[in-house]
Amino acid sequence: MKKHLQLVVIGTLLSISFLCVRRAEAQVDPWEFEVYPYQTEGRGVLELETDNAVIANGHGHGGEGTAAGDFRSQGMWYNQYEFTYGLTDRIEAAAYLLMASPSGHGYWYAGSEYRVRGRLFDPGALPVDLGWYAELEWHHTPEFDDADIELELRPILEKDIGRFSFITNPIFEKVLKGVGTGQGFEFGYSAGVYYRWTRYLSPGVEFYGGAGLINDTDPLNQQQHYIVPVVWGELPRGIEYNVGPGFGLTRGSDHVFVKFNLEIERFVGAIFGPSSESGWFF
Repeated sequence: MKKHLQLVVIGTLLSISFLCVRRAEAQVDPWEFEVYPYQTEGRGVLELETDNAVIANGHGHGGEGTAAGDFRSQGMWYNQYEFTYGLTDRIEAAAYLLMASPSGHGYWYAGSEYRVRGRLFDPGALPVDLGWYAELEWHHTPEFDDADIELELRPILEKDIGRFSFITNPIFEKVLKGVGTGQGFEFGYSAGVYYRWTRYLSPGVEFYGGAGLINDTDPLNQQQHYIVPVVWGELPRGIEYNVGPGFGLTRGSDHVFVKFNLEIERFVGAIFGPSSESGWFF
Protein backbone atom coordinates (compact mmCIF):
# COMPACT_ATOMS: atom_id res chain seq x y z
CA MET A 1 0.00 0.00 0.00
CA LYS A 2 2.87 2.36 0.82
CA LYS A 3 4.44 1.54 -2.54
CA HIS A 4 1.22 2.59 -4.35
CA LEU A 5 1.16 5.89 -2.42
CA GLN A 6 4.79 6.58 -3.28
CA LEU A 7 4.07 5.99 -6.97
CA VAL A 8 1.15 8.47 -6.88
CA VAL A 9 3.24 11.16 -5.14
CA ILE A 10 6.26 10.66 -7.42
CA GLY A 11 4.06 10.66 -10.54
CA THR A 12 2.36 13.92 -9.52
CA LEU A 13 5.69 15.64 -8.77
CA LEU A 14 7.20 14.46 -12.05
CA SER A 15 4.17 15.76 -13.96
CA ILE A 16 4.53 19.18 -12.34
CA SER A 17 8.27 19.41 -12.93
CA PHE A 18 7.94 18.21 -16.55
CA LEU A 19 5.42 20.92 -17.35
CA CYS A 20 7.50 23.73 -15.91
CA VAL A 21 9.83 24.19 -18.89
CA ARG A 22 8.38 26.40 -21.65
CA ARG A 23 6.14 29.40 -22.25
CA ALA A 24 2.41 30.21 -21.96
CA GLU A 25 0.25 32.21 -19.55
CA ALA A 26 -0.23 30.61 -16.13
CA GLN A 27 -3.16 31.40 -13.87
CA VAL A 28 -4.79 29.87 -10.82
CA ASP A 29 -8.46 30.26 -9.88
CA PRO A 30 -8.46 32.81 -7.00
CA TRP A 31 -12.16 32.19 -6.31
CA GLU A 32 -11.49 28.56 -5.51
CA PHE A 33 -8.59 27.98 -3.16
CA GLU A 34 -10.03 24.59 -2.27
CA VAL A 35 -8.80 21.01 -2.55
CA TYR A 36 -11.59 18.59 -3.46
CA PRO A 37 -11.65 15.29 -1.56
CA TYR A 38 -12.73 11.88 -2.81
CA GLN A 39 -15.89 11.89 -0.70
CA THR A 40 -18.94 13.57 -2.27
CA GLU A 41 -22.02 15.06 -0.63
CA GLY A 42 -24.52 12.51 0.64
CA ARG A 43 -27.63 11.76 -1.42
CA GLY A 44 -30.22 14.48 -0.76
CA VAL A 45 -27.81 16.74 1.15
CA LEU A 46 -27.55 20.45 0.25
CA GLU A 47 -24.32 22.27 1.03
CA LEU A 48 -24.01 26.05 1.10
CA GLU A 49 -20.44 27.34 0.99
CA THR A 50 -18.65 30.66 0.65
CA ASP A 51 -15.00 30.72 -0.44
CA ASN A 52 -13.06 33.93 0.07
CA ALA A 53 -9.53 35.16 -0.64
CA VAL A 54 -8.12 38.60 0.12
CA ILE A 55 -4.87 39.59 -1.58
CA ALA A 56 -2.87 41.28 1.16
CA ASN A 57 0.32 41.73 -0.88
CA GLY A 58 -0.19 41.38 -4.63
CA HIS A 59 0.63 43.05 -7.94
CA GLY A 60 -0.06 46.61 -9.04
CA HIS A 61 -1.30 45.94 -12.60
CA GLY A 62 -4.04 43.88 -14.20
CA GLY A 63 -3.01 40.59 -15.77
CA GLU A 64 -0.44 39.90 -13.04
CA GLY A 65 -0.65 37.44 -10.15
CA THR A 66 -4.17 36.15 -9.57
CA ALA A 67 -5.71 39.03 -11.58
CA ALA A 68 -6.56 37.84 -15.11
CA GLY A 69 -8.37 41.03 -16.16
CA ASP A 70 -8.12 44.81 -15.95
CA PHE A 71 -8.04 45.25 -12.16
CA ARG A 72 -4.87 44.83 -10.13
CA SER A 73 -4.66 41.97 -7.65
CA GLN A 74 -3.40 44.15 -4.78
CA GLY A 75 -6.25 44.57 -2.29
CA MET A 76 -8.65 42.35 -4.27
CA TRP A 77 -11.34 40.37 -2.43
CA TYR A 78 -12.49 37.27 -4.31
CA ASN A 79 -15.87 36.06 -3.04
CA GLN A 80 -17.59 32.87 -4.25
CA TYR A 81 -20.93 31.33 -3.26
CA GLU A 82 -21.35 27.61 -3.92
CA PHE A 83 -24.55 25.55 -3.84
CA THR A 84 -23.94 21.78 -3.94
CA TYR A 85 -26.51 18.97 -3.95
CA GLY A 86 -25.94 15.24 -3.60
CA LEU A 87 -27.72 13.64 -6.57
CA THR A 88 -26.75 10.06 -5.69
CA ASP A 89 -24.43 8.39 -3.19
CA ARG A 90 -21.56 8.92 -5.64
CA ILE A 91 -22.40 12.03 -7.71
CA GLU A 92 -23.04 15.67 -6.75
CA ALA A 93 -23.89 18.78 -8.78
CA ALA A 94 -23.04 22.39 -7.97
CA ALA A 95 -23.56 25.97 -9.13
CA TYR A 96 -21.29 28.91 -8.26
CA LEU A 97 -21.77 32.66 -8.15
CA LEU A 98 -18.48 34.58 -8.50
CA MET A 99 -18.16 38.07 -6.99
CA ALA A 100 -15.17 40.33 -6.50
CA SER A 101 -14.29 43.62 -4.87
CA PRO A 102 -11.25 45.27 -6.53
CA SER A 103 -9.56 47.83 -4.29
CA GLY A 104 -11.44 51.11 -4.69
CA HIS A 105 -13.87 49.83 -7.37
CA GLY A 106 -16.92 48.51 -5.50
CA TYR A 107 -18.46 45.03 -5.56
CA TRP A 108 -18.71 43.24 -8.95
CA TYR A 109 -20.38 40.19 -10.46
CA ALA A 110 -17.54 38.22 -12.09
CA GLY A 111 -19.17 35.11 -13.55
CA SER A 112 -20.84 31.76 -12.89
CA GLU A 113 -19.72 28.14 -12.84
CA TYR A 114 -21.50 24.78 -12.99
CA ARG A 115 -20.01 21.39 -12.23
CA VAL A 116 -20.56 17.73 -11.45
CA ARG A 117 -18.23 15.69 -9.26
CA GLY A 118 -18.21 12.01 -8.42
CA ARG A 119 -16.28 9.15 -6.90
CA LEU A 120 -15.38 5.77 -8.34
CA PHE A 121 -15.91 2.57 -6.36
CA ASP A 122 -16.27 2.46 -2.57
CA PRO A 123 -13.60 3.74 -0.16
CA GLY A 124 -10.70 1.34 0.12
CA ALA A 125 -11.60 -0.69 -2.99
CA LEU A 126 -8.41 0.57 -4.66
CA PRO A 127 -4.99 1.39 -3.18
CA VAL A 128 -5.81 5.06 -3.84
CA ASP A 129 -9.39 6.40 -3.77
CA LEU A 130 -10.29 7.93 -7.14
CA GLY A 131 -12.79 10.63 -8.07
CA TRP A 132 -13.60 12.87 -11.03
CA TYR A 133 -14.65 16.50 -11.58
CA ALA A 134 -16.01 18.38 -14.63
CA GLU A 135 -16.86 22.09 -14.65
CA LEU A 136 -18.06 24.78 -17.09
CA GLU A 137 -16.96 28.32 -16.22
CA TRP A 138 -18.97 31.27 -17.57
CA HIS A 139 -17.04 34.55 -17.40
CA HIS A 140 -19.61 37.26 -18.22
CA THR A 141 -17.48 40.15 -16.92
CA PRO A 142 -14.47 40.74 -19.21
CA GLU A 143 -12.85 43.04 -16.63
CA PHE A 144 -11.96 39.84 -14.75
CA ASP A 145 -11.42 37.32 -17.59
CA ASP A 146 -11.58 37.49 -21.41
CA ALA A 147 -12.48 33.79 -21.75
CA ASP A 148 -16.28 33.53 -21.99
CA ILE A 149 -16.59 29.77 -21.47
CA GLU A 150 -13.98 27.36 -20.11
CA LEU A 151 -13.99 23.63 -19.45
CA GLU A 152 -12.15 22.34 -16.39
CA LEU A 153 -11.41 18.67 -15.69
CA ARG A 154 -9.84 17.19 -12.56
CA PRO A 155 -9.01 13.66 -11.52
CA ILE A 156 -9.13 13.34 -7.72
CA LEU A 157 -6.70 11.10 -5.86
CA GLU A 158 -6.84 10.58 -2.10
CA LYS A 159 -5.03 8.30 0.34
CA ASP A 160 -5.69 8.13 4.08
CA ILE A 161 -2.97 6.78 6.37
CA GLY A 162 -3.87 6.83 10.03
CA ARG A 163 -4.91 10.39 10.87
CA PHE A 164 -3.29 11.82 7.74
CA SER A 165 -5.06 12.47 4.43
CA PHE A 166 -3.13 13.08 1.20
CA ILE A 167 -5.16 14.62 -1.66
CA THR A 168 -4.16 15.84 -5.10
CA ASN A 169 -6.25 17.40 -7.90
CA PRO A 170 -4.36 17.81 -11.21
CA ILE A 171 -6.28 20.47 -13.20
CA PHE A 172 -6.73 20.58 -16.99
CA GLU A 173 -8.49 23.66 -18.39
CA LYS A 174 -9.54 24.53 -21.96
CA VAL A 175 -11.06 27.77 -23.31
CA LEU A 176 -14.16 26.94 -25.37
CA LYS A 177 -15.23 30.50 -26.24
CA GLY A 178 -13.42 33.84 -26.05
CA VAL A 179 -9.75 34.80 -25.94
CA GLY A 180 -7.59 31.66 -26.09
CA THR A 181 -10.08 29.43 -27.92
CA GLY A 182 -7.44 28.15 -30.34
CA GLN A 183 -5.05 27.12 -27.57
CA GLY A 184 -4.76 23.70 -25.95
CA PHE A 185 -5.25 22.66 -22.34
CA GLU A 186 -3.66 24.55 -19.46
CA PHE A 187 -2.24 22.63 -16.52
CA GLY A 188 -2.57 23.45 -12.83
CA TYR A 189 -2.94 21.66 -9.56
CA SER A 190 -4.34 21.83 -6.05
CA ALA A 191 -3.19 19.44 -3.33
CA GLY A 192 -3.27 19.10 0.42
CA VAL A 193 -1.97 17.15 3.39
CA TYR A 194 -4.29 17.14 6.41
CA TYR A 195 -4.02 15.80 9.96
CA ARG A 196 -7.22 14.93 11.81
CA TRP A 197 -6.40 16.17 15.32
CA THR A 198 -9.82 17.05 16.75
CA ARG A 199 -13.25 17.55 15.25
CA TYR A 200 -13.06 21.28 15.94
CA LEU A 201 -9.43 22.11 15.15
CA SER A 202 -7.00 20.33 12.82
CA PRO A 203 -3.93 21.49 10.84
CA GLY A 204 -3.02 21.02 7.20
CA VAL A 205 -0.93 22.34 4.32
CA GLU A 206 -2.34 23.07 0.85
CA PHE A 207 -0.58 23.71 -2.46
CA TYR A 208 -1.89 25.53 -5.55
CA GLY A 209 -0.29 26.35 -8.86
CA GLY A 210 -0.55 26.92 -12.59
CA ALA A 211 2.10 26.18 -15.22
CA GLY A 212 0.32 27.42 -18.37
CA LEU A 213 -0.36 25.48 -21.54
CA ILE A 214 0.68 21.83 -21.46
CA ASN A 215 2.56 22.14 -24.76
CA ASP A 216 4.00 25.62 -24.07
CA THR A 217 4.42 26.34 -20.36
CA ASP A 218 5.76 29.52 -18.78
CA PRO A 219 9.28 29.92 -17.41
CA LEU A 220 9.20 28.98 -13.74
CA ASN A 221 9.52 32.55 -12.45
CA GLN A 222 6.41 33.57 -14.44
CA GLN A 223 4.28 30.70 -13.17
CA GLN A 224 2.17 30.80 -10.02
CA HIS A 225 2.79 28.45 -7.12
CA TYR A 226 1.49 28.85 -3.56
CA ILE A 227 1.85 27.12 -0.21
CA VAL A 228 -0.99 27.60 2.30
CA PRO A 229 -0.80 26.39 5.92
CA VAL A 230 -4.41 26.01 7.10
CA VAL A 231 -6.49 25.13 10.11
CA TRP A 232 -9.83 23.41 9.56
CA GLY A 233 -12.63 21.91 11.59
CA GLU A 234 -16.23 22.37 12.68
CA LEU A 235 -17.82 25.30 14.50
CA PRO A 236 -21.10 25.20 16.48
CA ARG A 237 -24.29 24.46 14.48
CA GLY A 238 -22.38 22.32 12.00
CA ILE A 239 -20.51 25.13 10.23
CA GLU A 240 -17.21 23.89 8.81
CA TYR A 241 -14.26 26.18 8.17
CA ASN A 242 -10.88 26.18 6.42
CA VAL A 243 -8.68 29.27 6.88
CA GLY A 244 -5.05 30.20 6.41
CA PRO A 245 -2.48 32.51 4.79
CA GLY A 246 -1.10 31.75 1.34
CA PHE A 247 2.46 32.57 0.28
CA GLY A 248 3.61 32.91 -3.33
CA LEU A 249 6.72 30.93 -4.26
CA THR A 250 7.55 32.62 -7.58
CA ARG A 251 7.82 36.14 -8.96
CA GLY A 252 4.65 35.65 -11.00
CA SER A 253 2.62 34.77 -7.90
CA ASP A 254 0.91 37.20 -5.57
CA HIS A 255 3.06 37.47 -2.47
CA VAL A 256 0.52 36.98 0.34
CA PHE A 257 -3.19 36.25 0.52
CA VAL A 258 -5.59 35.02 3.19
CA LYS A 259 -8.28 32.44 2.45
CA PHE A 260 -11.33 31.74 4.60
CA ASN A 261 -13.93 29.18 3.52
CA LEU A 262 -17.15 28.41 5.39
CA GLU A 263 -19.76 25.73 4.64
CA ILE A 264 -22.88 24.21 6.15
CA GLU A 265 -24.73 21.01 5.16
CA ARG A 266 -28.39 20.07 5.58
CA PHE A 267 -30.46 17.12 4.33
CA VAL A 268 -33.28 18.47 2.15
CA GLY A 269 -34.57 15.29 0.49
CA ALA A 270 -33.36 12.85 -2.15
CA ILE A 271 -34.44 12.92 -5.81
CA PHE A 272 -32.96 9.54 -6.79
CA GLY A 273 -32.85 6.23 -4.99
CA PRO A 274 -29.73 4.81 -3.31
CA SER A 275 -26.81 3.72 -5.47
CA SER A 276 -26.35 0.03 -6.19
CA GLU A 277 -23.92 -1.71 -3.85
CA SER A 278 -22.27 -3.33 -6.87
CA GLY A 279 -22.10 -0.10 -8.88
CA TRP A 280 -18.83 1.76 -9.31
CA PHE A 281 -20.04 5.01 -10.96
CA PHE A 282 -23.68 5.74 -10.06
